[in-house]
Amino acid sequence: MEERLFVIVAYAGAELLDIACVSDALDVANRLGAGPPYLIRMASPGGRDVACGSGLVLRGQQALERLSGPLDTLLVAGGQGYEAAAADVRLVGHVRRLARESRRVASVCTGAGVLAATGLLDGRRATTHWAYAGAIAGRYPRVRVDPAPIYIRDGRFCTAAGVTSALDLTLALIEDDHGAELARRAARGLVTYLQRPGDQRQMSMFVAAPPPDHDLVRALVGYVGAHLDADLSAAALARRAGVSGRHLARLFAGRLGQSPARYVRGARAEAAAQLLASTSLPVAAVARRCGFGSAETLRQAFTDRYGVPPARYRQAAGAGR
Repeated sequence: MEERLFVIVAYAGAELLDIACVSDALDVANRLGAGPPYLIRMASPGGRDVACGSGLVLRGQQALERLSGPLDTLLVAGGQGYEAAAADVRLVGHVRRLARESRRVASVCTGAGVLAATGLLDGRRATTHWAYAGAIAGRYPRVRVDPAPIYIRDGRFCTAAGVTSALDLTLALIEDDHGAELARRAARGLVTYLQRPGDQRQMSMFVAAPPPDHDLVRALVGYVGAHLDADLSAAALARRAGVSGRHLARLFAGRLGQSPARYVRGARAEAAAQLLASTSLPVAAVARRCGFGSAETLRQAFTDRYGVPPARYRQAAGAGR
């Protein structure tokens, strides 16, 4: 049976998880009977061993310079060494050459910076790890860097946010190649209960930043998270805090960068996303638990935050399967 040649480009300082999440997911798919199976190869400059950022060393398999197409998929790993890799004219040139000989091109984390250095992402939408998005966007202004999603597809180019999002992207690629059932079986084999849709945000609002450094705001944020089905109107929150509505609005704007109403709406939408992905509760029940007045109100808030309606999000997440 003809194999799908899947090449992972690595370099000094690469992130081990960026490589292992991809290679192990593909290996599980092979063991589950993926046909045609994936032929997984790691390519590095000169075929040299790769010292990952963690200090562990991966044995070189294939010299990047000697590799030629056609390839099924070319994927560039990220890692602490991405800036040096992106500045390596020879490495970038071979990535560019091989990308043109590949059916599909992808990157994980700061691998997007190496891929951007080839010019092949110019005019395209791409993502990377949120911590590096600003630097990569500034260095490659022709690339439309979006730091929110865990992965993005733009034509035959796919970019993932980093580390474990490499697993989400790889499961999506397996689904493209072999169908949803095999991808779900691979997810179960990897003991990951949820194959997240690409438009899911990289970070939850509950962990995206340190707790507000203002006792009153911190207390209100905690109250909101624990009482999503309560009256969380700005007036109710102001009464609870013992301040005026105007002062409450100033506190939220200064500490959280948004109004109380917008914060509450986002908190409820994120809680709904968790329930939709991990339970089989009807949408109306999810709406009630999260404090939305109706399923339609949930749909509007959810679509505004995630870009898809609740039913489609649940379908993509595979909840209850």
